[in-house]
Amino acid sequence: MKEFSGLDFYDVDGLLTEEEKLIRKTVRDFVTKEVLPIIEEYNEKALFPKQLIPKMAELGFLGAQLKGYGCADLGSNAYGLIMQELERGDSGLRSFVSVQGALVMYPILTFGSDEQKEKWLPLLQQGKAIGCFGLTEPDFGSFPSGMRTAAKKSGDHYILNGAKMWITNGSVADICVIWAKTSEGIRGFLVEKGTPGLKASDIKGKFSLRASVTSELVLEDCKIPAKNLLPKTEGLKSALLCLNQARYGISWGAIGAALACYHEALEYSKDRIQFEKPIASFQLVQQKLAWMVQEITKAQLLAWRLGKLKDEGKVKHYQISLAKKNNVWMALEIARMARDMLGANGTAFEYPVGRHMCNLEAVKTYEGTHDIHTLVIGEAVTGIAAYR
Repeated sequence: MKEFSGLDFYDVDGLLTEEEKLIRKTVRDFVTKEVLPIIEEYNEKALFPKQLIPKMAELGFLGAQLKGYGCADLGSNAYGLIMQELERGDSGLRSFVSVQGALVMYPILTFGSDEQKEKWLPLLQQGKAIGCFGLTEPDFGSFPSGMRTAAKKSGDHYILNGAKMWITNGSVADICVIWAKTSEGIRGFLVEKGTPGLKASDIKGKFSLRASVTSELVLEDCKIPAKNLLPKTEGLKSALLCLNQARYGISWGAIGAALACYHEALEYSKDRIQFEKPIASFQLVQQKLAWMVQEITKAQLLAWRLGKLKDEGKVKHYQISLAKKNNVWMALEIARMARDMLGANGTAFEYPVGRHMCNLEAVKTYEGTHDIHTLVIGEAVTGIAAYR
C-alpha cells in the first residue's frame, strides 16, 4: 500500500501555519509507526493498546489544547489536527485522548479548585493517571437532565448513588468526573478509584470501538469528601461546556477516519484488476472517489473555520453541532462506500475500512446523536426547541 499523504484538493495546507503542519507530521508519523502495525490485532482482541499512553503523553497529546500544568497550550486547529491524525489510526485512540483532555482535564481546569488542579492535572497530562467522564446513564442519553444519579450532603462528605453507562475509560480510570443531582442542581464531582461503593465493569460484545475501554459505573452509597466537589460547576451547562470541547475534537477526528478510508479505497482501486483493467478506470468507481474528495474537502474547510472561531472566542454551540453532525456523517458514508469498493476484502481485518466503519457508528451516536445535533441546529435557526 502506498504511503499515506493525506488529501489537500483545495490547498487547505495554505491556511495552516508551519507549526500546525509540523504538529500534524509528528502525529502522523506516530500513528504510522506505532499505531497502524498493531491496531488491527488489538481491535480483533477487543483490547486498548495501553502501552501507547506514555508515548502520547511524551509527545504532548494529552490536554494539548489546555494551558498550564505541563500542557502544550496549542491553538484549536493544531489540537484538531492531532485529533484528525489519531483517528486516522483508530477512533478508540482518539477517544482516549479526547476524554482525557476535553472531558477530564478541561473540567478540572475550568471548574476545579487550586488543590484539585495541582493534584490531578500534571498526572493526567503525563499519562500517570487516567480519567473518565460520567454523564450518560442507562436510561438517559440524549436527555441528560433526567439523570437519576444523586449526591446528598452529609457533614463534610457527599453520598453518591446512581449509575453511568457507556463510559470511555471507566474501568481503568484513576479519577472519574461524575455529574449528579444535588439540592442545588446538577454538580460535578471527582470520584477516585478505590472509593468504597464505586464499581466499574466493562461492556463486552461491542462491534464498535473495540480497541477502547467502555464501561458501566455504579455508585452505591459512595462517600466522597466535600472537597471533591468541582466548586465552579453551575448546573448542566457546565457538563455541556465539556461536551462542546470534545465535540470540537470529534469534528476533526472524523476527517482522519475518512482520510484513511479514502486512501485505502483509492489505492485499492488502482491495484485491483477486473475485466483486464484497474477498477479505478470505471466511471462508477471514479464517481465514488470524486464524492469522497468533495465531502472531505468541505469537512476540512468547516473544521478549519470552526477552529478560528473558537480561538477568537466567537464559536457558538450550534456551530460545533453542525461540524460534529456533518463531519461524522461524511466519514461514516465514506467508510461504507470504501467497504463497498473493496468488495469481500472490505470485511476482513486486514483492511481498515470495516473497522473505521464500525467505529464511526459509535462516534455518530456519542457526544450527541446525529438527530439531536440536527435539532440543535433547527432550534438555532427557528428559535423553537423541537426536542422539548
